[in-house]
Amino acid sequence: MRLSITPSEIAPRLATGAFILNSGLGKRAADEGTAAGLQGFAAGTYPFLAKVPAKTFARSLSTAEIVIGAALLTPFVPAAVAGAALTGLSAGLLGLYLRTPGMTKPGRSVAPTQEGLTIAKDVWMLGIGLGLVTQGLTGREAKVTVGGRKNKK
Repeated sequence: MRLSITPSEIAPRLATGAFILNSGLGKRAADEGTAAGLQGFAAGTYPFLAKVPAKTFARSLSTAEIVIGAALLTPFVPAAVAGAALTGLSAGLLGLYLRTPGMTKPGRSVAPTQEGLTIAKDVWMLGIGLGLVTQGLTGREAKVTVGGRKNKK
């Protein structure tokens, strides 16, 4: 059986998949206060989310993170699919970062304040997601060098 994952994808998929899965599992049983805080923070940037009940928002976010984390950890999920899901999640998080007052230093800076560091670091997830999408769409396979010759795997 041939897997949809190449050796170069293993480390980034494991790191981001485990991180996001853990985050989603941690939100699964969010109490009303935590759910309201998550929903309020997100609604500040994405106003349409204010109409979603806080518990529903927290449960939906948890489910999305669990699904994305599991997709990244599952070697049968193609790189383009897992990468697209990761790119969407991280783009949404970076939108929060860029649009929430106090997250970036004053002026037109994208440099994070101390408060912004917790979200600004998600830029690495965007890079990994775009890398997986690119690798998946270009169809490049890993190459193995055997006896001085490069052979497709």
